[in-house]
Amino acid sequence: MSPIHIAIAEDNPMALKSIKKKLAGSPEIFIEFYASNGSDVVELLDGSRVELVLMDIEMPVMDGITATKEIHTRFPQVKVIMLTTFDDDEKIFNAILAGAAGYLLKDESGESILNFINETIKGGAAMSAGVALKAIQYIKANMKKENGTAEDNLLSARETEILTEIKNGLSYKEIGYKLFISEGTVRKHIEHIYQKLQVNNKVSAINVAKEKRWLP
Repeated sequence: MSPIHIAIAEDNPMALKSIKKKLAGSPEIFIEFYASNGSDVVELLDGSRVELVLMDIEMPVMDGITATKEIHTRFPQVKVIMLTTFDDDEKIFNAILAGAAGYLLKDESGESILNFINETIKGGAAMSAGVALKAIQYIKANMKKENGTAEDNLLSARETEILTEIKNGLSYKEIGYKLFISEGTVRKHIEHIYQKLQVNNKVSAINVAKEKRWLP
């Protein structure tokens, strides 16, 4: 049986060394090339015999999710498994939407990675158990948001407007200029927002308002 031709996209030298060590000596795998960013892996795939890419998410130039979209479009025959330390719910979901066939954490054993590669080549879906649970939870949470209704907004129309502009990255001075109010008035509204939402910083206020679906 001929080996499976793979590529590894990983910009962290230590992580790459660990992956190579886990796959070393396996007659089932032939590593065609390594790449340190998503752009390079897409370019190197052209004309290669690669059947599957082990793809990191956080890379310079082009991240792994963007690269996966490119591969899915240009080389649909090539499978992609996200191999990463990130178990962030949204990243998992976005990787799957981008066309990834699987999502494994880097602390999987070499035997597990080999098994998942073989399963993916056969048409299966590779996913660490913990990742699968997070993906399901993320989907359920988003379905609830889509099907549910927003809670009654505790913020006034002006407070909602100001918090929206903060979310968009405007400073207090810029918000005041845009809304024709003083910077001091903006700060006073911010104080009221914090009190109503029982938070003490902008990030928390935005997160609470978004969770309750009060912000666009």
